[in-house]
Amino acid sequence: MATYVRGPLRSLFGVSVVAAAMSFGATTAAPAAHEDCTPQQIFDSMRGSFQPAKAKGVHARYQWDLSGPNGGQWWIDVEDGTYKMGKGTIPNPSVTFIAKDKDWVAICHDQLNGTWAYVSGRLKVRGDQGIARKLGEMFP
Repeated sequence: MATYVRGPLRSLFGVSVVAAAMSFGATTAAPAAHEDCTPQQIFDSMRGSFQPAKAKGVHARYQWDLSGPNGGQWWIDVEDGTYKMGKGTIPNPSVTFIAKDKDWVAICHDQLNGTWAYVSGRLKVRGDQGIARKLGEMFP
């Protein structure tokens, strides 16, 4: 199940804002094969891809606020090589991601370029951009 998030977190968090402004590719919607995938399935698949070595020394709280019929709120709390994940909100997030449920799923299936989603306003990232990028290293 880890295949849900392999490329998207790299494409979303591995770029700078300058590169984001110049990158306008991969703007297609999710194909029919992924339409039934939900954000919950994405988060479930992330559990299997966690890299504890990449999270050593990291203290970060991630929050997702996803709108739409399959939307909701999810969080991940990374604490020095370990993590906890759940539904709902986490106090004082380091980073908050805001998007529509279908857009998040499309990003995670490499059907919507994360950079383009950010530049076009379909994905909002509030908080520490460096910590946001670190997420892709810890959950490749």
